[in-house]
Amino acid sequence: MTLTPAVLWLNTVFAAFDMNVTLFIHKLYEMGGGFFTPFFELVSLLGKGGIAMIMFAAAMLINKRPRRAGTAVLLGLLVGVIITNLCIKTTVARPRPYADESSIFYQLWITVGQNMESDYSFPSGHTTAAMAFATALFFTCNKRYSWTAFIFALLMGVARVYLCVHFPSDVIGGFIVGFVSGVIGTLIACKLPRKWYELEFFGKKGRA
Repeated sequence: MTLTPAVLWLNTVFAAFDMNVTLFIHKLYEMGGGFFTPFFELVSLLGKGGIAMIMFAAAMLINKRPRRAGTAVLLGLLVGVIITNLCIKTTVARPRPYADESSIFYQLWITVGQNMESDYSFPSGHTTAAMAFATALFFTCNKRYSWTAFIFALLMGVARVYLCVHFPSDVIGGFIVGFVSGVIGTLIACKLPRKWYELEFFGKKGRA
């Protein structure tokens, strides 16, 4: 398999980091005897295609009060998809950790359940979406509570490494792209015409 210069650079610079962090997270499997696997598979499923986050954001569009947050989330997710899936993944073309059957990553992947992915590895699309989601919520909602959305993004990153479908450096890349995407989504949402946020999608109830 011919690797791109970007992949060779990532595999060289982050070799120790990727190995050490993956082995550290894999201790969760060893300590729990696979107990955590269904949980991390569920977390990972919530990020697949960003569907759960899109539905959450779409629900926020129905009412005017949370509409700005829902708009920012949707825009952030869209920007994240464009940057990650349409630009970086195809350009870098990094194989998944389990692609090399002679590596420790492949053995760990076998151990935790052999979850398959069809696209390239860098950056993590699931983590990009989760971070874009969390960032947009953080900047558009009450920060006293909205910061907790970053816990979801962190769990997503851990889940992707735990399942050995991403290198930790893929997750770091996803965090960076997701944060930038969430900020861009928020900025665009704040520039949209006020009329968008005052629309009554279902009309006002008639008066008696």
